[in-house]
Parts: sequence; structure tokens; C-alpha cells
Amino acid sequence: MEPNRFGDIAAFVSAAKAGSFTAAAASLGLTRSAVGKSIARLEARMAVRLLNRTTRKLSLTDEGLVAFERWRQILDDLDEVESTMALRRGKPTGTLRLTAPLSLGQRHVLPVLDQYLKQWPELRADIRFTDRFVDLVEEGVDVAVRIGAPKEDSQLLTRTVAWQQFVTCASPAYLEKRGVPQIPGDLYGHDKITFLAGEKAMPWRFHTEAGLHLCEDPGRLNIDSSEAMLDGARAGFGLIHLPTYITGDDLRAGNLVEVLHAYRPPADPIRIVYPSKRHLSPRVRGFIDLLVATWEPGVPWEY
Repeated sequence: MEPNRFGDIAAFVSAAKAGSFTAAAASLGLTRSAVGKSIARLEARMAVRLLNRTTRKLSLTDEGLVAFERWRQILDDLDEVESTMALRRGKPTGTLRLTAPLSLGQRHVLPVLDQYLKQWPELRADIRFTDRFVDLVEEGVDVAVRIGAPKEDSQLLTRTVAWQQFVTCASPAYLEKRGVPQIPGDLYGHDKITFLAGEKAMPWRFHTEAGLHLCEDPGRLNIDSSEAMLDGARAGFGLIHLPTYITGDDLRAGNLVEVLHAYRPPADPIRIVYPSKRHLSPRVRGFIDLLVATWEPGVPWEY
């Protein structure tokens, strides 16, 4: 095999994932020209076109898709071999690819990851903090932190590590001015700051003797950012309905006051999800162990 063969394959796989030579070059520490030459060598060697090139982006040909799937698996297997050897040395290496919901990730996953990277200087991490559903197998992600009940998927393993608890709260000044709601039905006379998902405001859930109660009344202010909702509540604009991993610090400090405590909705599981490979790589296993150890004594946002 030619000495640069694996380098050419790595360049092709990176370009296919990133959708551009420039992004692939940045991730590999090469020049854009070097990436282009690597892919040209592969195409000449195989006598097929692997990528369709336009001025805006790259796309895989049918032959390129077949090659990409096989070569990506080969590179993943090589990475796993390196990780297994690292385990024998006790040092996680390589790149940990992680995804988590935006606010939960920034507030409570990132500090754990920061500690993990400081512990293992040879380890790198690619993080996607997004509320978008990420297909772990399709997008080559090692581990995800997800909220909600798991779906049946033979390609994934899942483990519940914490719970998401929604609470309804407002600033003391707002409640003094507008009064404290006693039952969920009282919310219809209050100013609410609601989370906007797409074009729809998310309903507020409550547990009552009659079962689940949904407050679907539009908010006076609808925002697609939970952090901005928190700022609005602190400023006295109205009531919010958010998880304690966002509101916990302000509730403990008295900046916000919980209402309708007796009607809290059931908690949702927070889970670690990862592909069901035969051998869990040391970098993934080490991160999961650290996250569980950090949260196990009592998750930092409970209230």
C-alpha cells in the first residue's frame, strides 16, 4: 500500500463530513490544496469520481457514498484500536465527539468536560450543544446527553444519570405586584414568558388530581432562548416554566420564587446515549464515569 494512502482516505472522509475542502483542511491541520490533491489521488487510483464539486459545497457521488461508509468505519476501527491501547496505558486519547441540549450542555456538561480534558491533555473534544436531534451513528458522535424517555434502537445503549424537573417561578417583585397563582388555572390572568419552538409556544405541564393539565395560553413574551427567558423573569417581566438546572441558582438565592409547587409535573429522565459497539472506547467510558461520579452525589441543579 502506498505510504500516503491512509492520509488520502482521511482527507476524503473529513471533506465528505465537513462538506468543504477548507473545513477538512482546518480539522486535519493541512492546506486546502493538500486536501484537494489527496482526493484527486484517490479518484485517479480508483478511476471514479468520489465527490461532486460546486462553488458552494461538496456532495458525494454514488460511488463516493459507498467508499465513504467503508472508509469511515475503517478509520473508526483504527481509532478504537488506538483507544484500546490507550486504555492499557491508562490514558484516553483521540477525539471525544459529544452532543447535548444547549442550556443543559453549557451549564452542566461543559464543566465536566473541561475537568476531563484537563485530566487527560492528549484528549480532544468536538462538541455540539444543540436542541436538534443528532443521529449518533449517522453523524459519527460518540456520546449524547438527552432528555426524555428512550426510543427503541438496537444500535444505541442508554443510561439514566439524572432527572429534569420543571418548575414555575417569577421574581418576588412580580409576585408582589400581580399576586401568587394558587392553581394552574390562575395562570391565565398572568404575564407569562414562554419558550418558542419553531413557530409554536411550548405548553406548560402540571400534575393535578384530574391528571395532566396543559397551560397552552400564549405568553405575553415568547422567546426561543431559555437563558433570555430567565433574564426576563429576573427583571420582573413575568412567570417562567423552566427546568431547575436553569433556575436552581436563582431559586436558592431568592432572585426567583417557585409557585404551584404542589402541581409540579413528573420529572423527565436525563440520559447518556452511545452507540452499542462491542468495546466502549476509553475516552467515552472515562467521560461517562466522570459525569456519573460528578452528578451522583446530588445533581447540582436540584431544588
